Amino acid sequence: MIALLQRVTEARVEVQGETVGAIGPGLLVLVAIEPADGEAQCRRMIERLLGYRVFSDAQDRMNHSLRDTGGGLLLVSQFTLAADTRSGLRPGFSSAASPEQGRIWFDHLVEVARQQWPGVEIGRYGTHMKVHLINDGPVTFRLEVA
Repeated sequence: MIALLQRVTEARVEVQGETVGAIGPGLLVLVAIEPADGEAQCRRMIERLLGYRVFSDAQDRMNHSLRDTGGGLLLVSQFTLAADTRSGLRPGFSSAASPEQGRIWFDHLVEVARQQWPGVEIGRYGTHMKVHLINDGPVTFRLEVA
């Protein structure tokens, strides 16, 4: 499982002009499900997202996590993060889970997140989304769990 997390002051996802998920300060996380992903990867990713220290302390050092700040968590499925871009001029997607498997494990990731964190927001799986964000810093990290 791959996650691109961005510390934001605000973020929202729109589908056909309708806002389907929105947060204030917190983390916008784009998530790619890979073929070998399952329960263990979902649990480990949420543990990392909630505990990853990317928010500033009083000395302006990244020393606080989402758990410390109480910020929002916006999860958005994005299979293109799993693309193979090592050669050629067109990405390959054989390293991403099938759409059916991706939906199962993305939905489970959301379920695990909601068990541990209030107010988890999401995009809409399998649709064309417009993601609006104000990246705070900018601060962006790529996380992987196997």
